[in-house]
Amino acid sequence: MYRIFVTRKIPEVGLQRLRAEKDFDVVVSPKDRVLTRAELKKGVKGADAILSLLTDRIDGEILDAAGKQLKIVANYAVGFDNVDLAAAKERRIVVTNTPSDIVSESVAEHTFALMMAVAHRIVESDTFTKKGKYKGWAPDLLTWTLLQGKTLGIVGLGRIGAAVARRGVGMGMKIVYHDVKANVEFEQQYQAEYHKTLDGLLAIADVVSLHVPLLPTTRHLMSTEQFNLMKRTAFLVNTSRGPVVDEKALVIALEQQRIAGAGIDVFECEPSIDCDLTDHHELKKMTNVVLTPHTASAAREARDAMAVIAVQNIIAVLRGRSAINPAI
Repeated sequence: MYRIFVTRKIPEVGLQRLRAEKDFDVVVSPKDRVLTRAELKKGVKGADAILSLLTDRIDGEILDAAGKQLKIVANYAVGFDNVDLAAAKERRIVVTNTPSDIVSESVAEHTFALMMAVAHRIVESDTFTKKGKYKGWAPDLLTWTLLQGKTLGIVGLGRIGAAVARRGVGMGMKIVYHDVKANVEFEQQYQAEYHKTLDGLLAIADVVSLHVPLLPTTRHLMSTEQFNLMKRTAFLVNTSRGPVVDEKALVIALEQQRIAGAGIDVFECEPSIDCDLTDHHELKKMTNVVLTPHTASAAREARDAMAVIAVQNIIAVLRGRSAINPAI
């Protein structure tokens, strides 16, 4: 009998597939919240597989708490920065994630929704209208920025970045991108322009959209120096990972009108929307910012697909086959 510990309830389509395996003992945490360290250590004890969420910090201590029989950590997320890959590799434990085309499309669609919302001042207009301030049409009432003809800067060219670019092309935007290497096929498909340096992209983009994983090299990729390079009329959109952006530097840049606005789905100290409550720099109080609670991949279809992929990885590894989406 294999014991599978699921740190928090995932879509039923995944749990049903796990429970269909006759020799699987599937244990789902009954607590609908992030587990404490002690709860996590207790829950994983004796597990052959852990189905973790991006909110679970899976390091050597947790892996050892599970025991030597542990074979796989299936992370219910596109990223895996919450898992200590070196510790897992040292213990010969497989780590997997859940990328897919439908997840990429979900994040890309949400990215564009944030872009449209901040450029068109949707949230401001909604609040204005609901508060009864609308007294009639006026030439200068809540004027906004047209995206057609503007330059969309993609930082980190993967499946999500390409999906965002496709939407940008459909809106009549010019595409520029920055990554560790050029992608000639992408350039030809989207008439895109490669920028070897991030600085070069920031100087010309009207919208900067971030799609990089959280690594030591991408932590605070966007900070004061980078915001100072952007156009004063430019917008920032982040649906990647919170710490990619120096949040305090972003708030200051917005306060000083160094950039025009931002659409943010992920936060540096989430679930807190502010890393320092004493410095009076608060993202959530700004009118030129649209915030969503890490829901870029929350399309029902995408979350179901993530559950199925995580489960398929567990089944494959416990049955002695190769993982579908190995991180290591």
